[in-house]
Amino acid sequence: MRKILLICSAGMSTSLLMVNMQKAARKMEYETEIEAHPISMVKTIGAQWDILLLGPQVRFHLSDLKRTFPSKTVASISMKDYGRMDGKAVIEQVRLLMQD
Repeated sequence: MRKILLICSAGMSTSLLMVNMQKAARKMEYETEIEAHPISMVKTIGAQWDILLLGPQVRFHLSDLKRTFPSKTVASISMKDYGRMDGKAVIEQVRLLMQD
């Protein structure tokens, strides 16, 4: 099971994307645990997750989070996939990054 943390400014704009990702993962039979949280919580909870995905509005934190969590996969979600709330595309990104 992959534990996926979605990160945005307040933790709310990624909620719809999270639901869409959960639906896509079920269809793909890809076991996941997905949560969305604000950037302010990441340093407290980030170590508990396999992959940290940043929404476009907080992608400027990418370098800092990669330094903070060197053993974790940290990436940003494309503006196109985020704007479309394309859960399938983001799950595919996760699978590619995690080599699943």
